[in-house]
Amino acid sequence: MPEQTSGVKSSAAVAGPTVHEDTTAKWFLVSSIAYFFIVGIVALIIAAKFVWPEILGTVAMLSYGRLRPLHVNGMLFGWLLAADMGLTYYFIPRLCGVKLYSEKLGIATAALWNFIILGAVVSLLAGWNQGLEYAELPLFLDICVVVAWIMFGANIFLTIASRKYEQMYVSIWYIMGTILWTAFVYLTGNFATLFTTGVNQANLNWMYVHNAVGLIFTPVGLAIAYYFIPKASNTPLYSHKLSMIGFWSLAFVYVWTGAHHMLHGPISQWLQTISIAFSVMLIMPVWAVVYNFFGTVKGQWHQMRDNVPLKFLMSGVVFYLLTCFQGPMHSLRAVNAIVSKTDWIPGHAHMAVLGAFSFFAIAGCYHILPKLFNTALYSDSLANWSYWMLMTGGLGFFVTLWLGGFWQGWQWNNWSIPFIDTVIALKPVWLVRFFSGILMFAGITMFAYNTLATALGPKSAAQAAS
Repeated sequence: MPEQTSGVKSSAAVAGPTVHEDTTAKWFLVSSIAYFFIVGIVALIIAAKFVWPEILGTVAMLSYGRLRPLHVNGMLFGWLLAADMGLTYYFIPRLCGVKLYSEKLGIATAALWNFIILGAVVSLLAGWNQGLEYAELPLFLDICVVVAWIMFGANIFLTIASRKYEQMYVSIWYIMGTILWTAFVYLTGNFATLFTTGVNQANLNWMYVHNAVGLIFTPVGLAIAYYFIPKASNTPLYSHKLSMIGFWSLAFVYVWTGAHHMLHGPISQWLQTISIAFSVMLIMPVWAVVYNFFGTVKGQWHQMRDNVPLKFLMSGVVFYLLTCFQGPMHSLRAVNAIVSKTDWIPGHAHMAVLGAFSFFAIAGCYHILPKLFNTALYSDSLANWSYWMLMTGGLGFFVTLWLGGFWQGWQWNNWSIPFIDTVIALKPVWLVRFFSGILMFAGITMFAYNTLATALGPKSAAQAAS
């Protein structure tokens, strides 16, 4: 199957096959998978603390207040964004028909990124925390992130600038958008917030938190899905034009939605109304994307019986659709009055980051790691089991927290119920959350073992096609 699925000629037709080194992609993917496993252990400890608060309660370094930001930053930046960057280093050169601009620059970026993640582990466990959601890292690590992102962006943009194809596939558009939007969003959330206070700071922080998902993980996740769904199913993309509609509508709509996390708060009514309006408008880019993906695999659903990457990809698409239905509903004032600040929110957020975008990244890893290391996947059976563990555990986690969050919100709105009673009432919900977390961690462990065993496995006699 040609690399470009939008009708553009393959690189082989232009100037012969391009040999890709892929050293940078290997560095990012292997390290990110290791962090996925390690931070999964942290997640289990946190889930256990909801049910048994006394666990490790005398160890300051392992208290909830220190483990929670480590879990968030570890999963977002240690696992997911690093994996997304590794996959980007893989498919952008192939979509452009050229080698990565600089493997040396890429390896330096990977080394700096690992320094950032390890620095975050030390600083957050030591209690060195700026106290802003998703922006907990100390200032010197924030600066390192900016430097690493400039290195990443320069490498990718220079690769695109040297491309052999005039027409650009949609994944390239989404990656370019990711690089530019991440710079804007990250600088706002980690630097601009330091020069404001009160409501203005909260508004900037929620702009960052919501757009960390909407303008960082969404576009890079969709870039991955747009590349791997046609590749995994061996079918052409349904509509390049529809993919462009989805891209530009996302670019216009998403940046305005963050304030819906502050409804019924001290911010201006007009700002609340604007955030609601744009949140509802998210239906446009979401439906364009989902319809395009469903159209691509039309007539190919039977492949999901044995095609594990496609299972992860299309399940991720369904989770993406559900997540982006919940978001606009959450923004409505009547619904927000019930679910805001409840357990419904982590259920919603985990479905986006784990159920949608991590599923896309896992599928990409399963698809390319055997090619990168010129070997066979260690175990197809283990890959299938990892899917079912993550799917079963994820559904248990998401659904339990959605229902528990609604219940929690109804209790909070009844002033006759003491707050401590609402906490006690949620214990069964948190128990299910913990056991669902065990299933999810089992899936993560299977995925990590399978992929790392693949990387270390015996090499094929012939070079695998990339």
